Amino acid sequence: MKHVSFADDHIYHIYNRGVEKRDIFLSEKDYLRFILNLYEFNSKAPALNLGYQFNRTPIEVRLQYPRKEVLVEILAFCLMPNHYHLMVRQVIDQGITLFMRKLGTGYTNYFNTNYNRVGPLFQGKFKAILLEDEAHFIHLPHYIHLNPLDLTMPEWRNHNVTDFDKATMLLKNYRWSSLLDYIGIQNFPTVIARDFLQDYVGSSIDFLNDMKSWVQNIDFAILEGKTLE
Repeated sequence: MKHVSFADDHIYHIYNRGVEKRDIFLSEKDYLRFILNLYEFNSKAPALNLGYQFNRTPIEVRLQYPRKEVLVEILAFCLMPNHYHLMVRQVIDQGITLFMRKLGTGYTNYFNTNYNRVGPLFQGKFKAILLEDEAHFIHLPHYIHLNPLDLTMPEWRNHNVTDFDKATMLLKNYRWSSLLDYIGIQNFPTVIARDFLQDYVGSSIDFLNDMKSWVQNIDFAILEGKTLE
């Protein structure tokens, strides 16, 4: 990946995977911890002792605590067993750099401590690509939110989803993305900034219908060079 200079009000697709493609989420607690990190570390204020708080305060309560000025707006996310996707908009100077530094270091420290390991957890520095066209940030959320189908319906990448109702149920049962909050099912609403995308997409029904249309008529050329895979 060539060097990216992050600019305020620009939107980026950020991605990273486990070193040697190893799994970085081994339990529900790991997924919850990373999501809590997305929330807590997205602030100019110093992070609290998350280990102490996580073990003693339910995540639903922690996610309601007020934050100071945020570093980025998280527009969409998806956590997969060995990688993650984020779609973010930088809102203050160096916001992405500061946020990702805290996120990577914080989660690695948690993981290594929890699983009695040492060394890097991620495959080098995170990768980031600037989204330059309106089509990119309209279509990329669908791509990100459809990633969980790789676990049970990988044929979606080849235009071979014939039962979208089944695909929808699989996605609704996958908690580790921002999709549920976009389709009207409260999951982790305080983690993401929904207004930006919903101004383009519309209601939760519109979002789901657009995703259905997209998965049935995938044109990966629209996102060429923007998916990092």
